[in-house]
Amino acid sequence: SSSPTPMKLRDAPSACPSLWRCLPCSPAELRLDLVLSSGQSFRWWESSPGAWTGVLGGRVWTLRQDGDRLWYTVYGEEDEHKEEERDGCPAKAAKLDVAETDRILRDYFQLDVGLSALYRAWAAADPLFRKVANDFPGVRVLRQDPVECLFSFICTSNNHISRITAMIERLCQAFGRRLCCLDSRPFHAFPSLSALTGADAEARLRALGFGYRAKFVSGSARAIAEGLGTEGLCQLRTAPYAEAKKVLCTLPGVGAKVADCVCLLSLDKAEAVPVDTHIWHIARQHYGMTLGSKSLTPRAYQEIGDFFRRLWGPRAGWAQAV
Repeated sequence: SSSPTPMKLRDAPSACPSLWRCLPCSPAELRLDLVLSSGQSFRWWESSPGAWTGVLGGRVWTLRQDGDRLWYTVYGEEDEHKEEERDGCPAKAAKLDVAETDRILRDYFQLDVGLSALYRAWAAADPLFRKVANDFPGVRVLRQDPVECLFSFICTSNNHISRITAMIERLCQAFGRRLCCLDSRPFHAFPSLSALTGADAEARLRALGFGYRAKFVSGSARAIAEGLGTEGLCQLRTAPYAEAKKVLCTLPGVGAKVADCVCLLSLDKAEAVPVDTHIWHIARQHYGMTLGSKSLTPRAYQEIGDFFRRLWGPRAGWAQAV
Protein backbone atom coordinates (compact mmCIF):
# COMPACT_ATOMS: atom_id res chain seq x y z
CA SER A 1 0.00 0.00 0.00
CA SER A 2 1.15 3.55 -0.69
CA SER A 3 -1.56 5.41 1.21
CA PRO A 4 -0.20 7.59 4.01
CA THR A 5 -1.87 7.27 7.40
CA PRO A 6 -3.22 10.74 8.17
CA MET A 7 -3.14 9.83 11.88
CA LYS A 8 0.15 10.40 13.52
CA LEU A 9 2.25 11.40 10.54
CA ARG A 10 2.12 15.04 11.67
CA ASP A 11 4.64 13.93 14.33
CA ALA A 12 7.15 12.73 11.74
CA PRO A 13 10.33 14.74 11.00
CA SER A 14 9.64 18.07 9.29
CA ALA A 15 11.65 17.06 6.24
CA CYS A 16 9.59 13.91 5.90
CA PRO A 17 8.46 13.17 2.34
CA SER A 18 4.76 12.59 1.85
CA LEU A 19 5.15 9.09 0.45
CA TRP A 20 4.67 6.36 3.03
CA ARG A 21 4.25 2.67 2.33
CA CYS A 22 3.28 -0.20 4.56
CA LEU A 23 3.69 -3.91 5.16
CA PRO A 24 1.16 -6.10 6.97
CA CYS A 25 2.64 -6.87 10.38
CA SER A 26 0.83 -7.38 13.69
CA PRO A 27 2.25 -6.20 17.05
CA ALA A 28 2.44 -9.87 18.09
CA GLU A 29 4.95 -10.37 15.27
CA LEU A 30 6.92 -7.14 15.76
CA ARG A 31 7.07 -4.40 18.38
CA LEU A 32 9.36 -1.65 17.09
CA ASP A 33 9.66 0.00 20.52
CA LEU A 34 10.95 -3.21 22.14
CA VAL A 35 13.20 -4.39 19.30
CA LEU A 36 14.87 -1.13 18.27
CA SER A 37 15.68 -0.01 21.82
CA SER A 38 16.89 -3.38 23.14
CA GLY A 39 20.59 -3.16 22.27
CA GLN A 40 20.50 -5.33 19.15
CA SER A 41 21.29 -2.34 16.92
CA PHE A 42 22.53 1.11 17.88
CA ARG A 43 21.45 3.11 14.80
CA TRP A 44 17.81 3.89 15.67
CA TRP A 45 16.28 6.69 17.74
CA GLU A 46 12.69 7.61 18.56
CA SER A 47 12.48 10.74 16.44
CA SER A 48 8.92 11.49 17.59
CA PRO A 49 6.47 9.47 19.72
CA GLY A 50 6.10 6.08 18.06
CA ALA A 51 8.33 6.97 15.09
CA TRP A 52 11.81 5.44 14.77
CA THR A 53 14.42 6.93 12.46
CA GLY A 54 17.68 5.18 11.63
CA VAL A 55 20.11 3.95 9.03
CA LEU A 56 19.61 0.64 7.26
CA GLY A 57 21.27 -0.57 4.06
CA GLY A 58 22.98 2.76 3.46
CA ARG A 59 19.66 4.67 3.59
CA VAL A 60 17.82 6.66 6.23
CA TRP A 61 14.37 5.36 7.16
CA THR A 62 11.53 6.33 9.46
CA LEU A 63 9.32 3.50 10.70
CA ARG A 64 6.11 3.44 12.72
CA GLN A 65 3.31 1.02 13.48
CA ASP A 66 -0.44 1.47 13.22
CA GLY A 67 -2.56 -1.52 14.14
CA ASP A 68 -1.52 -4.43 11.95
CA ARG A 69 0.60 -2.34 9.61
CA LEU A 70 4.27 -1.37 9.60
CA TRP A 71 4.62 2.00 7.87
CA TYR A 72 7.90 3.26 6.44
CA THR A 73 9.45 6.02 4.39
CA VAL A 74 12.98 6.19 2.96
CA TYR A 75 14.96 9.39 2.45
CA GLY A 76 17.20 10.10 -0.52
CA GLU A 77 20.92 10.78 -0.38
CA GLU A 78 22.20 14.32 -0.70
CA ASP A 79 24.15 13.51 -3.86
CA GLU A 80 20.88 12.46 -5.51
CA HIS A 81 19.68 16.06 -5.40
CA LYS A 82 22.76 18.25 -5.54
CA GLU A 83 20.68 21.26 -6.45
CA GLU A 84 19.55 21.33 -2.82
CA GLU A 85 21.58 23.51 -0.52
CA ARG A 86 23.63 21.45 1.88
CA ASP A 87 23.29 23.92 4.74
CA GLY A 88 19.51 23.76 4.54
CA CYS A 89 19.74 20.00 4.88
CA PRO A 90 16.47 18.97 3.24
CA ALA A 91 15.88 15.30 2.51
CA LYS A 92 13.83 13.94 -0.35
CA ALA A 93 12.06 10.64 -0.83
CA ALA A 94 14.52 8.01 -2.04
CA LYS A 95 14.22 6.67 -5.55
CA LEU A 96 13.98 3.04 -4.50
CA ASP A 97 11.80 0.35 -5.98
CA VAL A 98 8.87 -0.52 -3.72
CA ALA A 99 9.51 -4.25 -4.00
CA GLU A 100 13.13 -3.62 -2.98
CA THR A 101 12.27 -1.50 0.08
CA ASP A 102 9.72 -4.10 1.18
CA ARG A 103 12.36 -6.82 0.73
CA ILE A 104 14.96 -4.89 2.75
CA LEU A 105 12.57 -4.45 5.70
CA ARG A 106 11.28 -8.02 5.56
CA ASP A 107 14.86 -9.28 5.57
CA TYR A 108 16.02 -6.94 8.37
CA PHE A 109 13.16 -7.93 10.68
CA GLN A 110 13.14 -11.56 9.41
CA LEU A 111 9.39 -11.30 8.91
CA ASP A 112 9.26 -14.71 7.23
CA VAL A 113 9.82 -16.23 10.68
CA GLY A 114 6.46 -16.74 12.41
CA LEU A 115 7.03 -15.35 15.91
CA SER A 116 3.66 -16.18 17.49
CA ALA A 117 4.16 -19.91 16.88
CA LEU A 118 7.66 -19.71 18.42
CA TYR A 119 6.29 -17.96 21.52
CA ARG A 120 3.76 -20.75 21.95
CA ALA A 121 6.45 -23.42 21.62
CA TRP A 122 8.79 -21.68 24.10
CA ALA A 123 5.93 -21.15 26.56
CA ALA A 124 5.03 -24.85 26.37
CA ALA A 125 8.63 -25.83 27.07
CA ASP A 126 9.41 -23.25 29.75
CA PRO A 127 7.05 -22.02 32.52
CA LEU A 128 9.26 -18.99 33.21
CA PHE A 129 9.09 -17.92 29.57
CA ARG A 130 5.31 -18.35 29.70
CA LYS A 131 5.20 -16.07 32.75
CA VAL A 132 7.11 -13.15 31.20
CA ALA A 133 6.20 -13.45 27.50
CA ASN A 134 2.91 -11.54 27.74
CA ASP A 135 4.78 -8.44 28.88
CA PHE A 136 7.17 -8.58 25.91
CA PRO A 137 5.30 -9.47 22.70
CA GLY A 138 6.81 -9.03 19.25
CA VAL A 139 10.49 -9.31 20.21
CA ARG A 140 12.30 -10.43 17.08
CA VAL A 141 15.98 -10.85 16.26
CA LEU A 142 17.27 -8.46 13.61
CA ARG A 143 19.30 -9.64 10.60
CA GLN A 144 22.03 -7.04 10.37
CA ASP A 145 24.97 -6.35 8.10
CA PRO A 146 27.86 -8.47 9.47
CA VAL A 147 30.46 -5.68 9.31
CA GLU A 148 28.24 -3.20 11.17
CA CYS A 149 27.19 -5.82 13.71
CA LEU A 150 30.75 -6.98 14.41
CA PHE A 151 32.23 -3.53 14.98
CA SER A 152 29.21 -2.35 16.96
CA PHE A 153 29.53 -5.25 19.38
CA ILE A 154 33.29 -4.86 19.75
CA CYS A 155 32.30 -1.50 21.27
CA THR A 156 29.89 -3.08 23.79
CA SER A 157 32.44 -4.51 26.23
CA ASN A 158 32.03 -2.98 29.72
CA ASN A 159 29.53 -0.52 28.31
CA HIS A 160 25.82 0.37 28.34
CA ILE A 161 23.34 1.07 25.54
CA SER A 162 23.23 4.88 25.66
CA ARG A 163 27.02 5.16 25.71
CA ILE A 164 27.45 2.54 22.96
CA THR A 165 24.88 4.40 20.82
CA ALA A 166 26.81 7.66 21.21
CA MET A 167 30.10 5.91 20.35
CA ILE A 168 28.65 4.35 17.20
CA GLU A 169 27.24 7.73 16.18
CA ARG A 170 30.69 9.33 16.52
CA LEU A 171 32.23 6.42 14.60
CA CYS A 172 29.80 6.89 11.70
CA GLN A 173 30.22 10.68 11.62
CA ALA A 174 34.02 10.38 11.55
CA PHE A 175 34.42 7.45 9.14
CA GLY A 176 31.09 6.97 7.33
CA ARG A 177 29.59 8.50 4.19
CA ARG A 178 27.15 11.34 4.83
CA LEU A 179 23.66 10.37 3.69
CA CYS A 180 21.24 13.20 4.42
CA CYS A 181 20.05 15.54 7.13
CA LEU A 182 16.66 15.62 8.90
CA ASP A 183 15.68 18.54 11.11
CA SER A 184 19.32 19.68 11.12
CA ARG A 185 20.51 16.24 12.22
CA PRO A 186 23.06 14.66 9.85
CA PHE A 187 22.95 10.94 9.15
CA HIS A 188 25.91 8.83 8.05
CA ALA A 189 26.32 5.31 6.72
CA PHE A 190 28.22 2.80 8.82
CA PRO A 191 31.93 2.95 7.85
CA SER A 192 33.25 0.56 5.26
CA LEU A 193 35.93 -1.91 6.26
CA SER A 194 38.55 0.04 4.30
CA ALA A 195 37.66 3.26 6.13
CA LEU A 196 38.63 1.59 9.43
CA THR A 197 41.96 0.19 8.25
CA GLY A 198 43.83 3.47 7.84
CA ALA A 199 47.15 3.94 9.64
CA ASP A 200 45.65 6.69 11.80
CA ALA A 201 42.36 4.86 12.54
CA GLU A 202 43.32 3.78 16.07
CA ALA A 203 44.49 7.27 17.05
CA ARG A 204 41.33 8.85 15.64
CA LEU A 205 39.16 6.36 17.51
CA ARG A 206 40.98 7.10 20.77
CA ALA A 207 40.34 10.80 20.19
CA LEU A 208 36.66 9.93 19.80
CA GLY A 209 36.63 8.34 23.26
CA PHE A 210 36.86 4.65 22.31
CA GLY A 211 39.62 3.95 24.83
CA TYR A 212 41.10 0.44 24.67
CA ARG A 213 38.39 -0.53 22.15
CA ALA A 214 40.12 1.64 19.53
CA LYS A 215 42.86 -0.96 19.16
CA PHE A 216 40.30 -3.75 18.80
CA VAL A 217 38.26 -1.92 16.13
CA SER A 218 41.26 -1.00 13.98
CA GLY A 219 42.96 -4.38 14.61
CA SER A 220 39.88 -6.39 13.64
CA ALA A 221 39.37 -4.22 10.55
CA ARG A 222 42.92 -4.96 9.41
CA ALA A 223 42.63 -8.66 10.26
CA ILE A 224 39.46 -9.03 8.17
CA ALA A 225 40.82 -6.92 5.30
CA GLU A 226 43.97 -9.06 5.16
CA GLY A 227 42.12 -12.35 5.69
CA LEU A 228 38.43 -13.14 5.19
CA GLY A 229 37.48 -9.87 3.57
CA THR A 230 33.96 -8.49 3.77
CA GLU A 231 32.71 -11.23 1.45
CA GLY A 232 34.25 -13.97 3.58
CA LEU A 233 32.68 -12.50 6.72
CA CYS A 234 29.27 -12.56 5.04
CA GLN A 235 29.85 -16.13 3.82
CA LEU A 236 30.03 -17.26 7.46
CA ARG A 237 26.23 -17.21 7.20
CA THR A 238 26.47 -20.55 5.40
CA ALA A 239 29.07 -22.05 7.79
CA PRO A 240 28.09 -24.17 10.82
CA TYR A 241 27.57 -22.19 14.02
CA ALA A 242 30.64 -23.60 15.81
CA GLU A 243 32.87 -22.83 12.84
CA ALA A 244 31.62 -19.26 12.43
CA LYS A 245 32.06 -18.58 16.14
CA LYS A 246 35.58 -20.00 16.10
CA VAL A 247 36.58 -17.73 13.21
CA LEU A 248 35.15 -14.65 14.93
CA CYS A 249 36.98 -15.44 18.18
CA THR A 250 40.33 -15.12 16.38
CA LEU A 251 39.70 -11.38 15.89
CA PRO A 252 41.06 -8.76 18.31
CA GLY A 253 38.50 -7.83 20.96
CA VAL A 254 36.12 -10.69 20.11
CA GLY A 255 35.37 -13.17 22.87
CA ALA A 256 32.60 -15.74 23.18
CA LYS A 257 29.81 -13.27 23.94
CA VAL A 258 30.60 -10.79 21.16
CA ALA A 259 31.00 -13.71 18.74
CA ASP A 260 27.61 -15.09 19.76
CA CYS A 261 25.98 -11.67 19.33
CA VAL A 262 27.40 -11.41 15.81
CA CYS A 263 26.40 -15.01 15.02
CA LEU A 264 22.85 -14.43 16.23
CA LEU A 265 22.24 -10.92 14.91
CA SER A 266 23.96 -11.05 11.52
CA LEU A 267 25.10 -14.56 10.57
CA ASP A 268 21.81 -16.51 10.75
CA LYS A 269 22.84 -18.61 13.77
CA ALA A 270 19.51 -18.61 15.62
CA GLU A 271 20.86 -21.14 18.13
CA ALA A 272 23.57 -18.76 19.38
CA VAL A 273 22.86 -17.70 22.98
CA PRO A 274 24.95 -14.71 24.11
CA VAL A 275 25.69 -15.14 27.83
CA ASP A 276 26.61 -12.25 30.09
CA THR A 277 26.50 -11.92 33.87
CA HIS A 278 22.74 -11.19 33.75
CA ILE A 279 22.02 -14.43 31.86
CA TRP A 280 24.42 -16.25 34.18
CA HIS A 281 22.45 -15.05 37.23
CA ILE A 282 19.13 -15.93 35.57
CA ALA A 283 20.37 -19.44 34.78
CA ARG A 284 21.41 -20.01 38.38
CA GLN A 285 18.58 -18.27 40.24
CA HIS A 286 15.56 -18.98 38.02
CA TYR A 287 16.50 -22.20 36.25
CA GLY A 288 18.38 -23.87 39.10
CA MET A 289 21.55 -24.49 37.12
CA THR A 290 24.37 -25.71 39.31
CA LEU A 291 27.59 -24.57 37.75
CA GLY A 292 31.02 -25.69 38.83
CA SER A 293 32.32 -22.15 39.30
CA LYS A 294 31.22 -18.97 41.01
CA SER A 295 32.04 -16.83 37.97
CA LEU A 296 31.32 -16.92 34.26
CA THR A 297 34.16 -19.16 33.09
CA PRO A 298 34.38 -20.43 29.49
CA ARG A 299 33.06 -23.79 30.66
CA ALA A 300 30.11 -22.20 32.51
CA TYR A 301 29.40 -20.08 29.41
CA GLN A 302 29.19 -23.20 27.23
CA GLU A 303 27.06 -25.08 29.77
CA ILE A 304 24.53 -22.24 29.99
CA GLY A 305 24.27 -21.93 26.22
CA ASP A 306 23.80 -25.69 25.84
CA PHE A 307 21.15 -25.71 28.60
CA PHE A 308 19.06 -23.05 26.87
CA ARG A 309 19.52 -24.70 23.47
CA ARG A 310 18.09 -27.92 24.92
CA LEU A 311 15.25 -26.03 26.60
CA TRP A 312 14.23 -23.65 23.80
CA GLY A 313 15.32 -25.50 20.68
CA PRO A 314 16.87 -24.35 17.40
CA ARG A 315 15.93 -20.68 17.85
CA ALA A 316 17.17 -20.46 21.44
CA GLY A 317 18.86 -17.12 20.75
CA TRP A 318 15.50 -15.61 19.84
CA ALA A 319 13.94 -16.84 23.09
CA GLN A 320 16.87 -15.41 25.03
CA ALA A 321 16.19 -12.01 23.42
CA VAL A 322 12.71 -12.05 24.96
